Amino acid sequence: MIYCDRCGIVPVPEEDLPVLLPPDAEFKPTGESPLRYCQSFVNTTCPECSGPARRETDTMDTFMCSSWYFLRYTSPKTRSASFNAAKVKYWLPVDVYTGGAEHAVMHLFYARFFTKALKDMGLIDFDEPFGRLFNQGTIIYRGDKMSKSRGNVIAPDEYVAKLGADAVRGYLMFIGPWELGGEWSDRGIIGISRWLNRVWNLITADYTSRVADPKAEKELLHVTHKTIKEVTTDLEKFRFNTMLSGLMELSNYLSKIKEGGIVSGSAWQGAIDCFLRLLAPTAPHLAEELWNRTGHPYSIHNQSWPDYAEELVKENEITLVIQVNGKLRDKVLVSASIGEAEARELALSRERVKTHIGGKNLVRVIYVPNRVVNIVVGSSQK
Repeated sequence: MIYCDRCGIVPVPEEDLPVLLPPDAEFKPTGESPLRYCQSFVNTTCPECSGPARRETDTMDTFMCSSWYFLRYTSPKTRSASFNAAKVKYWLPVDVYTGGAEHAVMHLFYARFFTKALKDMGLIDFDEPFGRLFNQGTIIYRGDKMSKSRGNVIAPDEYVAKLGADAVRGYLMFIGPWELGGEWSDRGIIGISRWLNRVWNLITADYTSRVADPKAEKELLHVTHKTIKEVTTDLEKFRFNTMLSGLMELSNYLSKIKEGGIVSGSAWQGAIDCFLRLLAPTAPHLAEELWNRTGHPYSIHNQSWPDYAEELVKENEITLVIQVNGKLRDKVLVSASIGEAEARELALSRERVKTHIGGKNLVRVIYVPNRVVNIVVGSSQK
């Protein structure tokens, strides 16, 4: 907007848009717009009378832009319009919105208002900008919510410089359930850093296959595919802390495999490639470096997410619990394909079970598939 003493308020002609901000504006603690004191920006020419004029320096509130930025993101290089309608139709509405609970009465309120207004104007074909809202929890330090007024804010720069951005990112994901937040602990972030260092050492050190055990390779496939399924599910449900627990379990398992050298080099490399792709969302820098060091082209972040085979996820063996009148009497490792008749016969033949059912009336046998055989007995036979 331009102010002219002769013409009054004059809009900037469309061919002069956008009006670029000056690079020489000085930001001072005056509480006023720095543009007000930038004469090269303020002083201009009236587009109607060509006389001296002044530019408006009180720019719009940030909520004005943040209420429709997601529309602009779909086509940031479009110059003839605010957004490309075809690309907005393809990309929007947003699937998931994450943010603090306070956004519900601030940003979300205005973004929804703008969206509904644009829908009424026929510019878009949806009236809700975000399909799902997921509020993250709060980080606590010294028993209080972090805030500048309490003086308990932890600046991440020092930790990033010392431990790396991946360690800070990983710790914030691991600190607790995403929707609940958690207590900041220096000990906790050191733990994540040490784990990432172990991952580095695990993958950068050469692997030597001593004996390729088919059974071990089958188990490696099972553990890997089981982890893919668990990590995928946890990511989709924002369970980042349990996702990381699953990755830690897989890295510990891989360490044992490496120590024994019990799988082929190709089986080892396949498991490592999968592990790195699962790790990439949590530790993008580390995963990229390790991806390169293991002989892959740039970039791991261009790779597809690992798929899992349901038949490989299934347990090969299970621990069958044997009870007598509801009390634990024995446990036995059996094939996951065991049937009811076989499980019943096995349970009744176990010596530790016989001592509790000998001479008593067998009332019934309750079988919970792949979990429990409960033998119900009555009083002693006469």
